[in-house]
Amino acid sequence: MKPQIAELLNAAVDVLKQQNIVPADLEPRIQIENTRDKSHGDLATNLAMMLAKPAGKNPRELAQLLVDSLPETSLVDKTEIAGPGFINFFLSDESTSSLVGAVLQQKGAYGRNNDGEGRKVQVEFVSANPTGPLHIGHGRGAAVGDCLCRLLEATGWDVTREFYYNDAGQQINNLALSVQARCKGLTPDDPSWPEDGYRGDYIVELAESFMRGDTVHSEDQSFTGTGDADDLDAIRHFAVAYLRHEQDLDLKAFGVDFDVYFLESSLYTEGKVEEAVQSLIANGYTYEDGGALWLRTTDFGDDKDRVMRKTDGGYTYFVPDVAYHLNKWQRGFTKVINEQGADHHSTITRVRAGLQALNVGIPEGWPDYVLHQMVTVMRGGEEVKISKRAGSYVTLRDLIDEVGRDATRYFLAARKADGQLTFDIDLARSQSSDNPVYYIQYAHARVCSIFRKLSEAGQAWDAVTGMAALPALTLESEKELMVKLGRYPEVVRNAANNSEPHQVANYLRELAGDFHTWYNAEKTLVDDDALRNGRLTLAEAIRQVLANGLELLGVSAPEEM
Repeated sequence: MKPQIAELLNAAVDVLKQQNIVPADLEPRIQIENTRDKSHGDLATNLAMMLAKPAGKNPRELAQLLVDSLPETSLVDKTEIAGPGFINFFLSDESTSSLVGAVLQQKGAYGRNNDGEGRKVQVEFVSANPTGPLHIGHGRGAAVGDCLCRLLEATGWDVTREFYYNDAGQQINNLALSVQARCKGLTPDDPSWPEDGYRGDYIVELAESFMRGDTVHSEDQSFTGTGDADDLDAIRHFAVAYLRHEQDLDLKAFGVDFDVYFLESSLYTEGKVEEAVQSLIANGYTYEDGGALWLRTTDFGDDKDRVMRKTDGGYTYFVPDVAYHLNKWQRGFTKVINEQGADHHSTITRVRAGLQALNVGIPEGWPDYVLHQMVTVMRGGEEVKISKRAGSYVTLRDLIDEVGRDATRYFLAARKADGQLTFDIDLARSQSSDNPVYYIQYAHARVCSIFRKLSEAGQAWDAVTGMAALPALTLESEKELMVKLGRYPEVVRNAANNSEPHQVANYLRELAGDFHTWYNAEKTLVDDDALRNGRLTLAEAIRQVLANGLELLGVSAPEEM
Protein backbone atom coordinates (compact mmCIF):
# COMPACT_ATOMS: atom_id res chain seq x y z
CA MET A 1 0.00 0.00 0.00
CA LYS A 2 2.97 2.34 0.46
CA PRO A 3 3.51 2.80 -3.31
CA GLN A 4 -0.12 3.86 -3.75
CA ILE A 5 0.10 6.37 -0.89
CA ALA A 6 3.37 7.69 -2.35
CA GLU A 7 1.58 8.27 -5.68
CA LEU A 8 -1.11 10.28 -3.90
CA LEU A 9 1.52 12.40 -2.15
CA ASN A 10 3.43 12.97 -5.39
CA ALA A 11 0.22 14.23 -6.96
CA ALA A 12 -0.31 16.60 -4.02
CA VAL A 13 3.27 17.91 -4.36
CA ASP A 14 2.66 18.57 -8.07
CA VAL A 15 -0.39 20.65 -7.14
CA LEU A 16 1.66 22.72 -4.70
CA LYS A 17 4.36 23.19 -7.34
CA GLN A 18 1.74 24.57 -9.74
CA GLN A 19 0.63 26.98 -7.01
CA ASN A 20 4.28 28.07 -6.48
CA ILE A 21 4.15 26.89 -2.88
CA VAL A 22 6.86 24.27 -3.40
CA PRO A 23 9.88 24.94 -5.69
CA ALA A 24 9.23 23.45 -9.14
CA ASP A 25 12.67 21.80 -9.34
CA LEU A 26 12.29 20.01 -6.00
CA GLU A 27 12.06 16.21 -6.23
CA PRO A 28 11.42 15.01 -2.67
CA ARG A 29 12.17 11.43 -1.65
CA ILE A 30 8.88 10.47 -0.08
CA GLN A 31 9.22 8.30 3.00
CA ILE A 32 6.23 6.38 4.34
CA GLU A 33 6.43 4.36 7.54
CA ASN A 34 4.17 1.92 9.33
CA THR A 35 2.70 3.41 12.48
CA ARG A 36 3.34 1.70 15.80
CA ASP A 37 0.25 3.09 17.51
CA LYS A 38 -2.96 2.25 15.66
CA SER A 39 -4.59 5.40 17.04
CA HIS A 40 -2.21 7.19 14.65
CA GLY A 41 -3.56 5.31 11.63
CA ASP A 42 -1.88 2.67 9.48
CA LEU A 43 0.78 4.68 7.62
CA ALA A 44 2.51 8.01 8.20
CA THR A 45 4.83 10.40 6.37
CA ASN A 46 7.14 13.24 7.40
CA LEU A 47 6.93 14.83 3.93
CA ALA A 48 5.63 18.17 5.22
CA MET A 49 8.63 18.53 7.54
CA MET A 50 11.01 17.72 4.68
CA LEU A 51 9.40 20.36 2.42
CA ALA A 52 8.84 23.06 5.05
CA LYS A 53 12.20 24.78 4.72
CA PRO A 54 12.38 24.96 0.89
CA ALA A 55 8.72 26.04 0.84
CA GLY A 56 9.22 28.61 3.60
CA LYS A 57 6.21 27.28 5.48
CA ASN A 58 5.39 26.02 8.95
CA PRO A 59 5.42 22.17 8.76
CA ARG A 60 1.88 21.79 10.11
CA GLU A 61 0.62 24.43 7.72
CA LEU A 62 2.30 22.67 4.81
CA ALA A 63 0.92 19.32 6.01
CA GLN A 64 -2.59 20.76 5.76
CA LEU A 65 -1.88 22.06 2.25
CA LEU A 66 -0.67 18.61 1.22
CA VAL A 67 -3.74 16.92 2.68
CA ASP A 68 -6.02 19.41 0.92
CA SER A 69 -4.25 18.68 -2.39
CA LEU A 70 -4.52 14.87 -2.20
CA PRO A 71 -6.56 13.34 -5.04
CA GLU A 72 -9.87 11.68 -4.26
CA THR A 73 -9.27 8.02 -3.39
CA SER A 74 -11.08 5.01 -2.01
CA LEU A 75 -7.87 3.76 -0.41
CA VAL A 76 -7.95 6.10 2.58
CA ASP A 77 -10.77 6.62 5.06
CA LYS A 78 -9.25 9.72 6.61
CA THR A 79 -6.01 11.62 7.24
CA GLU A 80 -4.81 13.35 10.36
CA ILE A 81 -2.01 15.83 11.03
CA ALA A 82 -0.05 14.97 14.15
CA GLY A 83 2.81 16.40 16.18
CA PRO A 84 5.17 18.75 14.36
CA GLY A 85 3.68 17.92 10.95
CA PHE A 86 3.30 14.16 10.42
CA ILE A 87 0.47 13.11 8.10
CA ASN A 88 -1.24 9.92 9.29
CA PHE A 89 -3.28 7.78 6.89
CA PHE A 90 -6.14 5.55 7.99
CA LEU A 91 -6.70 2.91 5.32
CA SER A 92 -10.22 2.08 4.16
CA ASP A 93 -11.83 -1.34 4.44
CA GLU A 94 -11.77 -1.56 0.65
CA SER A 95 -8.02 -1.03 0.50
CA THR A 96 -7.26 -3.55 3.25
CA SER A 97 -9.52 -6.09 1.53
CA SER A 98 -7.57 -5.60 -1.70
CA LEU A 99 -4.40 -6.67 0.14
CA VAL A 100 -5.97 -10.07 0.82
CA GLY A 101 -7.05 -10.29 -2.82
CA ALA A 102 -3.48 -9.69 -3.96
CA VAL A 103 -2.23 -12.59 -1.82
CA LEU A 104 -4.83 -15.03 -3.15
CA GLN A 105 -4.29 -13.96 -6.74
CA GLN A 106 -0.49 -14.16 -6.69
CA LYS A 107 -0.23 -17.17 -4.34
CA GLY A 108 3.41 -18.36 -4.14
CA ALA A 109 4.59 -15.31 -6.09
CA TYR A 110 3.21 -12.87 -3.52
CA GLY A 111 6.03 -10.81 -2.04
CA ARG A 112 8.40 -11.48 -4.93
CA ASN A 113 9.63 -8.69 -7.22
CA ASN A 114 12.04 -8.07 -10.07
CA ASP A 115 14.35 -5.52 -8.43
CA GLY A 116 17.41 -7.49 -9.57
CA GLU A 117 16.21 -7.51 -13.19
CA GLY A 118 18.06 -10.77 -13.84
CA ARG A 119 21.47 -9.33 -12.96
CA LYS A 120 24.18 -11.69 -11.74
CA VAL A 121 25.10 -11.91 -8.07
CA GLN A 122 27.46 -14.35 -6.43
CA VAL A 123 27.06 -15.32 -2.79
CA GLU A 124 30.02 -17.09 -1.21
CA PHE A 125 29.24 -18.79 2.09
CA VAL A 126 30.26 -21.64 4.40
CA SER A 127 33.66 -21.99 2.63
CA ALA A 128 34.92 -24.39 5.30
CA ASN A 129 38.30 -26.05 4.89
CA PRO A 130 37.92 -29.87 4.91
CA THR A 131 39.68 -30.56 8.18
CA GLY A 132 36.71 -31.86 10.17
CA PRO A 133 32.91 -31.90 10.47
CA LEU A 134 31.09 -28.60 9.98
CA HIS A 135 30.73 -26.79 13.31
CA ILE A 136 27.80 -24.69 14.47
CA GLY A 137 29.48 -21.49 13.24
CA HIS A 138 29.54 -22.97 9.74
CA GLY A 139 25.88 -23.83 10.29
CA ARG A 140 25.01 -20.22 11.02
CA GLY A 141 26.86 -19.17 7.88
CA ALA A 142 25.00 -21.82 5.89
CA ALA A 143 21.60 -20.71 7.21
CA VAL A 144 22.19 -16.99 6.69
CA GLY A 145 23.90 -17.48 3.32
CA ASP A 146 21.26 -19.80 1.91
CA CYS A 147 18.38 -17.59 3.12
CA LEU A 148 20.12 -14.62 1.54
CA CYS A 149 20.33 -16.50 -1.77
CA ARG A 150 16.62 -17.33 -1.56
CA LEU A 151 15.81 -13.67 -0.90
CA LEU A 152 17.90 -12.48 -3.82
CA GLU A 153 16.24 -15.01 -6.13
CA ALA A 154 12.85 -13.83 -4.85
CA THR A 155 13.78 -10.26 -5.81
CA GLY A 156 14.84 -10.98 -9.37
CA TRP A 157 18.58 -11.70 -9.11
CA ASP A 158 20.43 -14.46 -10.97
CA VAL A 159 22.18 -16.07 -8.01
CA THR A 160 25.33 -18.22 -8.01
CA ARG A 161 26.12 -20.03 -4.75
CA GLU A 162 29.86 -20.59 -4.27
CA PHE A 163 31.91 -22.62 -1.79
CA TYR A 164 35.64 -21.74 -1.56
CA TYR A 165 38.07 -23.95 0.29
CA ASN A 166 41.72 -24.81 0.72
CA ASP A 167 42.91 -28.32 -0.10
CA ALA A 168 46.54 -27.57 0.75
CA GLY A 169 48.54 -25.69 3.38
CA GLN A 170 49.43 -26.34 7.01
CA GLN A 171 45.93 -27.25 8.24
CA ILE A 172 45.55 -29.89 5.54
CA ASN A 173 49.05 -31.17 6.28
CA ASN A 174 48.15 -31.52 9.97
CA LEU A 175 45.03 -33.42 8.91
CA ALA A 176 47.03 -35.81 6.75
CA LEU A 177 49.59 -36.43 9.52
CA SER A 178 46.76 -37.12 12.00
CA VAL A 179 45.14 -39.67 9.69
CA GLN A 180 48.51 -41.26 8.96
CA ALA A 181 49.17 -41.61 12.69
CA ARG A 182 45.83 -43.41 13.11
CA CYS A 183 46.62 -45.61 10.10
CA LYS A 184 49.75 -46.68 11.95
CA GLY A 185 47.83 -47.45 15.11
CA LEU A 186 48.84 -44.38 17.13
CA THR A 187 46.47 -42.51 19.46
CA PRO A 188 46.48 -38.86 20.61
CA ASP A 189 48.03 -40.05 23.90
CA ASP A 190 51.09 -41.39 22.08
CA PRO A 191 54.21 -39.16 22.45
CA SER A 192 54.74 -39.23 18.67
CA TRP A 193 51.24 -37.93 17.87
CA PRO A 194 51.49 -34.81 15.63
CA GLU A 195 51.84 -31.67 17.75
CA ASP A 196 48.92 -29.88 16.05
CA GLY A 197 47.07 -33.06 15.09
CA TYR A 198 43.30 -33.52 15.02
CA ARG A 199 41.89 -35.75 17.75
CA GLY A 200 38.21 -36.35 16.99
CA ASP A 201 36.72 -39.79 16.40
CA TYR A 202 36.20 -38.88 12.75
CA ILE A 203 39.98 -39.25 12.25
CA VAL A 204 39.66 -42.92 13.29
CA GLU A 205 36.79 -43.47 10.81
CA LEU A 206 38.75 -41.71 8.08
CA ALA A 207 41.87 -43.81 8.66
CA GLU A 208 39.87 -47.06 8.64
CA SER A 209 38.19 -46.09 5.38
CA PHE A 210 41.56 -45.26 3.75
CA MET A 211 43.09 -48.56 4.87
CA ARG A 212 40.07 -50.50 3.49
CA GLY A 213 40.65 -48.90 0.08
CA ASP A 214 37.26 -47.21 -0.01
CA THR A 215 36.37 -44.78 -2.79
CA VAL A 216 34.78 -41.53 -1.65
CA HIS A 217 32.88 -39.07 -3.83
CA SER A 218 32.13 -35.44 -3.01
CA GLU A 219 30.36 -32.86 -5.17
CA ASP A 220 33.64 -31.76 -6.73
CA GLN A 221 36.12 -34.65 -6.41
CA SER A 222 36.62 -38.34 -5.67
CA PHE A 223 39.53 -40.50 -4.49
CA THR A 224 40.27 -44.12 -3.64
CA GLY A 225 42.28 -45.06 -0.58
CA THR A 226 45.47 -47.01 -1.29
CA GLY A 227 45.75 -48.67 2.11
CA ASP A 228 49.43 -47.63 2.27
CA ALA A 229 50.03 -45.89 5.61
CA ASP A 230 53.35 -44.50 4.36
CA ASP A 231 51.80 -42.73 1.35
CA LEU A 232 51.19 -39.32 2.93
CA ASP A 233 50.20 -37.69 -0.38
CA ALA A 234 47.51 -40.31 -1.00
CA ILE A 235 46.30 -39.91 2.59
CA ARG A 236 46.07 -36.14 2.08
CA HIS A 237 43.99 -36.43 -1.11
CA PHE A 238 41.77 -39.11 0.40
CA ALA A 239 41.20 -37.12 3.62
CA VAL A 240 40.17 -33.99 1.70
CA ALA A 241 37.73 -35.95 -0.50
CA TYR A 242 36.37 -37.86 2.53
CA LEU A 243 35.69 -34.74 4.58
CA ARG A 244 34.31 -32.83 1.59
CA HIS A 245 31.88 -35.75 1.17
CA GLU A 246 30.91 -35.43 4.84
CA GLN A 247 30.36 -31.70 4.41
CA ASP A 248 28.14 -32.38 1.40
CA LEU A 249 26.02 -34.81 3.42
CA ASP A 250 25.63 -32.32 6.27
CA LEU A 251 24.73 -29.47 3.91
CA LYS A 252 22.20 -31.60 2.02
CA ALA A 253 20.61 -32.56 5.33
CA PHE A 254 20.45 -28.82 6.01
CA GLY A 255 18.85 -28.07 2.64
CA VAL A 256 21.86 -26.20 1.23
CA ASP A 257 23.32 -26.66 -2.25
CA PHE A 258 26.11 -24.94 -4.17
CA ASP A 259 26.64 -24.18 -7.85
CA VAL A 260 30.43 -23.74 -7.74
CA TYR A 261 33.22 -25.25 -5.63
CA PHE A 262 36.44 -23.24 -5.91
CA LEU A 263 39.83 -24.56 -4.79
CA GLU A 264 42.28 -22.07 -3.32
CA SER A 265 45.12 -24.21 -4.66
CA SER A 266 43.94 -23.55 -8.23
CA LEU A 267 44.87 -19.89 -7.78
CA TYR A 268 48.48 -20.99 -7.37
CA THR A 269 48.59 -23.79 -9.94
CA GLU A 270 47.01 -21.54 -12.58
CA GLY A 271 49.31 -18.63 -11.72
CA LYS A 272 46.49 -16.32 -10.60
CA VAL A 273 48.18 -15.28 -7.35
CA GLU A 274 51.47 -14.42 -9.03
CA GLU A 275 49.60 -12.62 -11.80
CA ALA A 276 47.77 -10.42 -9.25
CA VAL A 277 51.00 -9.69 -7.37
CA GLN A 278 52.80 -8.65 -10.55
CA SER A 279 49.91 -6.31 -11.43
CA LEU A 280 50.15 -4.66 -8.02
CA ILE A 281 53.90 -4.22 -8.43
CA ALA A 282 53.49 -2.81 -11.96
CA ASN A 283 50.85 -0.34 -10.71
CA GLY A 284 53.33 1.08 -8.18
CA TYR A 285 51.47 0.14 -5.01
CA THR A 286 54.16 -2.09 -3.49
CA TYR A 287 57.59 -1.67 -1.96
CA GLU A 288 60.34 -3.83 -0.44
CA ASP A 289 61.27 -3.41 3.21
CA GLY A 290 63.09 -5.76 5.58
CA GLY A 291 63.20 -8.50 2.98
CA ALA A 292 59.40 -8.50 2.64
CA LEU A 293 57.07 -7.16 -0.08
CA TRP A 294 54.51 -4.65 1.21
CA LEU A 295 51.24 -3.30 -0.26
CA ARG A 296 50.45 0.39 0.26
CA THR A 297 46.99 -0.29 1.69
CA THR A 298 47.14 3.09 3.48
CA ASP A 299 46.53 4.65 0.05
CA PHE A 300 43.06 3.11 0.25
CA GLY A 301 42.09 3.87 3.84
CA ASP A 302 43.88 1.15 5.83
CA ASP A 303 45.55 2.20 9.10
CA LYS A 304 48.91 0.76 8.03
CA ASP A 305 50.54 -0.93 5.05
CA ARG A 306 50.38 -4.73 4.90
CA VAL A 307 52.95 -7.43 4.14
CA MET A 308 52.15 -9.33 0.95
CA ARG A 309 55.15 -11.60 0.64
CA LYS A 310 56.98 -12.69 3.76
CA THR A 311 60.75 -12.97 4.11
CA ASP A 312 60.48 -16.76 3.56
CA GLY A 313 58.86 -16.13 0.16
CA GLY A 314 55.37 -17.22 1.15
CA TYR A 315 52.34 -14.97 0.65
CA THR A 316 50.20 -13.70 3.52
CA TYR A 317 46.63 -14.95 3.64
CA PHE A 318 44.94 -11.89 2.12
CA VAL A 319 46.94 -12.11 -1.14
CA PRO A 320 45.15 -15.19 -2.55
CA ASP A 321 41.90 -13.53 -1.45
CA VAL A 322 42.73 -10.59 -3.72
CA ALA A 323 43.45 -12.97 -6.61
CA TYR A 324 40.25 -14.91 -5.89
CA HIS A 325 38.09 -11.79 -5.92
CA LEU A 326 39.73 -10.57 -9.10
CA ASN A 327 38.63 -13.90 -10.57
CA LYS A 328 35.07 -13.26 -9.37
CA TRP A 329 35.10 -9.85 -11.05
CA GLN A 330 36.45 -11.34 -14.27
CA ARG A 331 33.62 -13.87 -14.24
CA GLY A 332 31.18 -10.97 -14.51
CA PHE A 333 29.95 -10.73 -10.93
CA THR A 334 29.53 -6.98 -10.43
CA LYS A 335 27.67 -7.79 -7.21
CA VAL A 336 29.30 -10.19 -4.75
CA ILE A 337 28.30 -10.93 -1.17
CA ASN A 338 30.63 -12.84 1.16
CA GLU A 339 28.92 -14.39 4.17
CA GLN A 340 31.69 -15.17 6.66
CA GLY A 341 32.52 -15.39 10.33
CA ALA A 342 33.32 -12.21 12.23
CA ASP A 343 36.98 -13.31 12.44
CA HIS A 344 37.31 -12.24 8.79
CA HIS A 345 36.65 -8.60 9.67
CA SER A 346 40.33 -7.65 9.66
CA THR A 347 40.79 -8.81 6.06
CA ILE A 348 38.03 -6.70 4.52
CA THR A 349 39.96 -3.43 4.26
CA ARG A 350 43.12 -5.01 2.86
CA VAL A 351 41.27 -7.17 0.32
CA ARG A 352 39.33 -4.15 -0.93
CA ALA A 353 42.55 -2.12 -1.00
CA GLY A 354 44.27 -4.80 -3.08
CA LEU A 355 41.37 -4.86 -5.53
CA GLN A 356 41.45 -1.07 -5.89
CA ALA A 357 45.22 -1.17 -6.49
CA LEU A 358 44.71 -3.54 -9.43
CA ASN A 359 43.17 -0.64 -11.41
CA VAL A 360 40.71 -2.82 -13.32
CA GLY A 361 37.57 -0.80 -12.63
CA ILE A 362 36.40 -2.54 -9.48
CA PRO A 363 34.31 -0.01 -7.50
CA GLU A 364 35.17 1.05 -3.96
CA GLY A 365 33.41 -1.01 -1.31
CA TRP A 366 33.29 -4.12 -3.51
CA PRO A 367 32.59 -6.86 -2.52
CA ASP A 368 29.85 -6.70 0.13
CA TYR A 369 30.28 -8.60 3.38
CA VAL A 370 27.84 -10.14 5.85
CA LEU A 371 29.72 -11.23 8.97
CA HIS A 372 28.12 -13.49 11.56
CA GLN A 373 29.04 -13.66 15.21
CA MET A 374 29.66 -16.77 17.28
CA VAL A 375 26.99 -19.20 18.44
CA THR A 376 26.71 -20.49 22.01
CA VAL A 377 24.82 -23.77 22.38
CA MET A 378 22.91 -24.33 25.62
CA ARG A 379 21.14 -27.37 27.11
CA GLY A 380 19.58 -27.48 30.54
CA GLY A 381 20.90 -24.01 31.27
CA GLU A 382 24.51 -25.03 30.65
CA GLU A 383 26.76 -24.42 27.68
CA VAL A 384 27.46 -27.40 25.40
CA LYS A 385 31.03 -27.25 24.08
CA ILE A 386 32.08 -30.71 22.99
CA SER A 387 30.96 -33.26 20.43
CA LYS A 388 32.53 -36.70 20.89
CA ARG A 389 32.90 -37.22 17.17
CA ALA A 390 34.44 -33.80 16.43
CA GLY A 391 36.46 -33.79 19.61
CA SER A 392 36.33 -30.14 20.60
CA TYR A 393 33.22 -28.41 19.26
CA VAL A 394 29.49 -28.81 18.59
CA THR A 395 28.81 -29.85 15.00
CA LEU A 396 26.01 -28.81 12.69
CA ARG A 397 25.01 -32.46 12.41
CA ASP A 398 24.68 -32.66 16.20
CA LEU A 399 22.00 -29.95 16.13
CA ILE A 400 20.17 -31.30 13.08
CA ASP A 401 19.98 -34.74 14.72
CA GLU A 402 18.87 -33.26 18.04
CA VAL A 403 16.25 -30.66 17.04
CA GLY A 404 15.65 -31.20 13.31
CA ARG A 405 16.48 -29.20 10.21
CA ASP A 406 13.62 -26.70 10.47
CA ALA A 407 14.36 -25.58 14.02
CA THR A 408 18.11 -25.46 13.36
CA ARG A 409 17.70 -23.33 10.23
CA TYR A 410 15.21 -20.96 11.83
CA PHE A 411 17.15 -20.41 15.04
CA LEU A 412 20.41 -19.77 13.16
CA ALA A 413 18.82 -17.28 10.73
CA ALA A 414 16.34 -15.57 13.05
CA ARG A 415 18.75 -13.11 14.63
CA LYS A 416 20.73 -10.37 12.92
CA ALA A 417 24.00 -11.94 11.78
CA ASP A 418 26.26 -9.43 13.53
CA GLY A 419 24.78 -10.24 16.94
CA GLN A 420 25.94 -13.13 19.10
CA LEU A 421 23.47 -16.01 19.16
CA THR A 422 22.47 -18.36 21.94
CA PHE A 423 21.03 -21.61 20.59
CA ASP A 424 18.85 -23.15 23.31
CA ILE A 425 18.37 -26.83 22.47
CA ASP A 426 15.56 -27.24 25.00
CA LEU A 427 13.65 -24.30 23.51
CA ALA A 428 14.19 -25.52 19.95
CA ARG A 429 12.68 -28.91 20.89
CA SER A 430 9.73 -27.53 22.81
CA GLN A 431 6.20 -27.51 21.41
CA SER A 432 5.06 -24.21 22.87
CA SER A 433 4.45 -20.60 21.90
CA ASP A 434 7.91 -19.80 23.28
CA ASN A 435 9.47 -21.74 20.40
CA PRO A 436 9.15 -19.37 17.42
CA VAL A 437 9.52 -21.92 14.63
CA TYR A 438 6.93 -24.21 16.22
CA TYR A 439 4.65 -21.20 16.75
CA ILE A 440 4.86 -20.21 13.07
CA GLN A 441 4.47 -23.73 11.70
CA TYR A 442 1.55 -24.35 14.05
CA ALA A 443 -0.21 -21.28 12.66
CA HIS A 444 0.11 -22.71 9.15
CA ALA A 445 -1.10 -26.13 10.30
CA ARG A 446 -4.02 -24.54 12.17
CA VAL A 447 -5.33 -22.91 9.00
CA CYS A 448 -5.05 -26.24 7.19
CA SER A 449 -7.03 -27.90 9.99
CA ILE A 450 -9.81 -25.30 9.62
CA PHE A 451 -10.27 -26.31 5.99
CA ARG A 452 -10.20 -30.01 6.87
CA LYS A 453 -12.95 -29.45 9.44
CA LEU A 454 -14.91 -27.52 6.82
CA SER A 455 -14.67 -30.45 4.41
CA GLU A 456 -15.60 -32.96 7.12
CA ALA A 457 -18.73 -30.90 7.75
CA GLY A 458 -19.69 -31.28 4.10
CA GLN A 459 -19.06 -27.61 3.32
CA ALA A 460 -16.77 -25.79 0.90
CA TRP A 461 -15.02 -22.45 0.85
CA ASP A 462 -16.56 -19.95 -1.57
CA ALA A 463 -13.68 -17.60 -2.41
CA VAL A 464 -15.89 -15.19 -4.41
CA THR A 465 -18.31 -14.80 -1.51
CA GLY A 466 -15.36 -14.55 0.85
CA MET A 467 -13.71 -11.70 -1.06
CA ALA A 468 -17.00 -9.81 -1.21
CA ALA A 469 -17.46 -10.29 2.54
CA LEU A 470 -14.02 -9.02 3.56
CA PRO A 471 -15.18 -5.39 4.10
CA ALA A 472 -17.66 -6.82 6.61
CA LEU A 473 -14.81 -8.13 8.77
CA THR A 474 -14.89 -5.10 11.03
CA LEU A 475 -12.94 -6.35 14.03
CA GLU A 476 -9.76 -4.38 14.64
CA SER A 477 -7.79 -7.66 14.84
CA GLU A 478 -9.01 -8.62 11.38
CA LYS A 479 -8.09 -5.29 9.83
CA GLU A 480 -4.65 -5.44 11.45
CA LEU A 481 -4.11 -8.90 9.99
CA MET A 482 -4.99 -7.64 6.50
CA VAL A 483 -2.67 -4.65 6.83
CA LYS A 484 0.12 -6.93 8.06
CA LEU A 485 -0.33 -9.17 5.01
CA GLY A 486 0.13 -6.08 2.87
CA ARG A 487 3.47 -5.36 4.51
CA TYR A 488 5.02 -8.69 3.51
CA PRO A 489 6.37 -7.55 0.09
CA GLU A 490 8.13 -4.63 1.78
CA VAL A 491 9.67 -6.98 4.35
CA VAL A 492 11.04 -9.20 1.56
CA ARG A 493 12.43 -6.22 -0.35
CA ASN A 494 14.11 -4.73 2.74
CA ALA A 495 15.51 -8.09 3.85
CA ALA A 496 17.06 -8.65 0.41
CA ASN A 497 18.38 -5.09 0.03
CA ASN A 498 19.96 -5.09 3.50
CA SER A 499 21.12 -8.73 3.48
CA GLU A 500 19.08 -9.40 6.62
CA PRO A 501 17.07 -12.66 6.44
CA HIS A 502 16.14 -12.24 10.11
CA GLN A 503 13.61 -9.57 9.05
CA VAL A 504 11.51 -12.31 7.42
CA ALA A 505 11.79 -14.52 10.51
CA ASN A 506 10.66 -11.68 12.78
CA TYR A 507 7.75 -10.78 10.48
CA LEU A 508 6.52 -14.40 10.39
CA ARG A 509 6.59 -14.63 14.17
CA GLU A 510 4.52 -11.43 14.46
CA LEU A 511 2.03 -12.60 11.83
CA ALA A 512 1.69 -16.00 13.52
CA GLY A 513 1.13 -14.32 16.88
CA ASP A 514 -1.60 -12.06 15.49
CA PHE A 515 -3.25 -15.04 13.81
CA HIS A 516 -3.23 -17.20 16.96
CA THR A 517 -4.77 -14.35 18.97
CA TRP A 518 -7.53 -13.91 16.39
CA TYR A 519 -8.11 -17.66 16.03
CA ASN A 520 -8.47 -18.12 19.78
CA ALA A 521 -10.86 -15.18 20.11
CA GLU A 522 -13.09 -15.61 17.05
CA LYS A 523 -14.85 -18.61 15.58
CA THR A 524 -14.17 -19.14 11.89
CA LEU A 525 -16.70 -21.84 10.96
CA VAL A 526 -19.82 -19.87 11.85
CA ASP A 527 -23.31 -20.43 10.42
CA ASP A 528 -23.46 -17.13 8.55
CA ASP A 529 -22.25 -17.87 4.99
CA ALA A 530 -20.76 -14.45 4.29
CA LEU A 531 -18.93 -14.16 7.61
CA ARG A 532 -17.66 -17.76 7.42
CA ASN A 533 -16.32 -17.35 3.88
CA GLY A 534 -14.86 -13.95 4.71
CA ARG A 535 -12.90 -15.37 7.62
CA LEU A 536 -11.86 -18.42 5.60
CA THR A 537 -10.57 -16.08 2.89
CA LEU A 538 -8.52 -14.13 5.42
CA ALA A 539 -7.21 -17.37 6.97
CA GLU A 540 -6.15 -18.74 3.59
CA ALA A 541 -4.28 -15.53 2.79
CA ILE A 542 -2.47 -15.79 6.13
CA ARG A 543 -1.56 -19.41 5.40
CA GLN A 544 -0.20 -18.45 1.98
CA VAL A 545 2.02 -15.69 3.34
CA LEU A 546 3.30 -17.94 6.13
CA ALA A 547 4.18 -20.59 3.52
CA ASN A 548 5.88 -18.04 1.29
CA GLY A 549 7.97 -16.67 4.14
CA LEU A 550 8.95 -20.09 5.45
CA GLU A 551 10.11 -21.01 1.95
CA LEU A 552 12.50 -18.04 2.00
CA LEU A 553 13.94 -19.38 5.27
CA GLY A 554 14.19 -22.93 3.94
CA VAL A 555 11.74 -24.13 6.61
CA SER A 556 8.82 -26.47 5.87
CA ALA A 557 5.17 -25.43 6.15
CA PRO A 558 3.44 -28.52 7.61
CA GLU A 559 -0.29 -29.11 7.13
CA GLU A 560 -0.51 -31.15 10.34
CA MET A 561 1.42 -31.07 13.61
